[in-house]
Amino acid sequence: MRKAFENSNWIWYSCEGKDQYVEFCDTFVCSGKNAIVNISCDSDYTLYINGKYASSSQYGDFEHYKIYDTVNIGALLKEGENRVDILAYHCGVATQRYRPYKAGLIYEIVSDGNILAKSTQNTKSRLSLTYLSGRCKFVSTQLGFTFFYDATKENNYGYLPSVCVEKNAELYPRPIKKHAVLEKHPVKSTVRHSDEHYLIDLGSETVGFATLDIISETEQNIKIAFGEHIDDGGVREIIGNRTFSFEYRAKIGQNRFTDYMLRLGCRYLEIFAENAIRINYVGILPQVYEVKEKTVRLDNELDRDIYRICVNTLRLCMMEHYVDCPWREQALYTFDSRNQMLCGYYAFEDKNAEYARANLKLIGNDRRDDGLLSICYPCGTSLAIPSFSLYYLISMKEYMENTGDISLAKEMLPKMISVCDEFFNNMQNGLVSKKRADGIWNFYDWSEYLDGYGNKIGADLIINCLFIMALDALEKMCILIGEKFPYPEKANELRGKIREAFLTRKGYTIHTDSEEYTALGNSLAILSGVERDNAELLCQRLANGDFTEMSLSMKIFKYEALLQTDKEKYAPLVIEEIRTSYKKMLDYGSDTVWETIVGASDFDNAGSLCHGWSAVPVYIYHKLGLAK
Repeated sequence: MRKAFENSNWIWYSCEGKDQYVEFCDTFVCSGKNAIVNISCDSDYTLYINGKYASSSQYGDFEHYKIYDTVNIGALLKEGENRVDILAYHCGVATQRYRPYKAGLIYEIVSDGNILAKSTQNTKSRLSLTYLSGRCKFVSTQLGFTFFYDATKENNYGYLPSVCVEKNAELYPRPIKKHAVLEKHPVKSTVRHSDEHYLIDLGSETVGFATLDIISETEQNIKIAFGEHIDDGGVREIIGNRTFSFEYRAKIGQNRFTDYMLRLGCRYLEIFAENAIRINYVGILPQVYEVKEKTVRLDNELDRDIYRICVNTLRLCMMEHYVDCPWREQALYTFDSRNQMLCGYYAFEDKNAEYARANLKLIGNDRRDDGLLSICYPCGTSLAIPSFSLYYLISMKEYMENTGDISLAKEMLPKMISVCDEFFNNMQNGLVSKKRADGIWNFYDWSEYLDGYGNKIGADLIINCLFIMALDALEKMCILIGEKFPYPEKANELRGKIREAFLTRKGYTIHTDSEEYTALGNSLAILSGVERDNAELLCQRLANGDFTEMSLSMKIFKYEALLQTDKEKYAPLVIEEIRTSYKKMLDYGSDTVWETIVGASDFDNAGSLCHGWSAVPVYIYHKLGLAK
């Protein structure tokens, strides 16, 4: 069988740069409608065949796990000579969703086993005239750079031969299907503040590509800001060092433009022009990962609405991988994705198994010298959250339980063992100690005592309970895949040490020398099996609000602890708490669930209103039988 790219070269423009846009073009002759393009690049691409959009959105990856797309282009072909154009983008700057490697593009066009075109030094290329390279203006340090497009410089000249580059990339086919790009999202309303200033309301949270069709009588710069709300009377464009906008230089006359590089998550677009413009359309081409939602029945109307906005959030937070939020970061976090996977097993017909597996494999391909997992994937920064590494083992076990697939656990067993070894290496007096090093953030939750800022170093309750849960998950996986569990009895030893160190008459405190009692810590004490004899007493205190409360995403542990201890007694409390919290979002008019209950004003006015980790009610409603 022919290997992909066996006759192709990695190529680039003669000079590599950061935040760089390079255009490539090639021609080929085709006599039929049967052809595909295999393509991969660093960092992103947009593919056009005969001037028509064919594909975009490079899969997030590593050099040792480099993904290529296979795109069927048959519908775009014509008899005889055809033209392929590729806009390739190289970020070149480390973010929490991109790890810098050498710039490069590789492609081949194949029909019935015959290569019609391929990337070589003969491929023509040029630095883009329309996209401004080297600007390096961040939307956010997680999401990456915004862009400036100059429509007055559109032409088809200045191409020169490309340069072959050396890349040590191990290529693999895309593990999930491509997203669908839909027709223009309907605009709910357009508010004209003046001939130069407009506010567009799409009517709902939308994820996709900015597209515009406007008339301008002059050459002029236009700025378009995007956001999830208009609490300030308009889009909140500047938040600290973040800038939620892009810029476009209009030519005289009609301007039709779609950017397939910077994917937006927003409901509102605000347009600021230098001179008068006429708008035919400004909005979004939605890009969706197509899943089939399970048909469920919920008898209570409020529960139906809560379930609906939770599932909608799950769908909007599925890009090349799970993302925490489409608007601000678009990053794959281990804990966030754990909640998203768990809810997806219940929300979607195929349990979202292929997609969940691909995410777990991408995470498992992360490489750090200390054995931990990075904060996001692929990640170019050195930051890590130790507790999130433990959620990876828990997620792997839940994936196996829900799908029956044991092959991934076999493949990722060395990675999971390396994570556990790092925690064992960081033990003092029989307890896991919080890691203290540059690039380590000991975060647990956005609540008091737990945000990792200024917290005490040493052993604490939460990291030790999570380590037990990770060890139990690994042991179960080892049994199912027929491998020897490396740490027999270690979890039970740790349970005894935790009780001895952290249990008081009031419950479990975070530190041995403190009186800090959290709902998260005491919930994990129950779920990890540390506390069995007095679990009911802890649950009464959880129910009474005696402990410092946790945020929306972490409440999954509180609900599980209550329901595991006495489902009949605590189910009404869990349901009522969910209804109270999520009704606030519905009353606000949101069709998605928020990062925290505070909403947009949280995190110094940077709170996300579409956050996958808060879709917890989907899971709970199924567990309780409310979703039938």
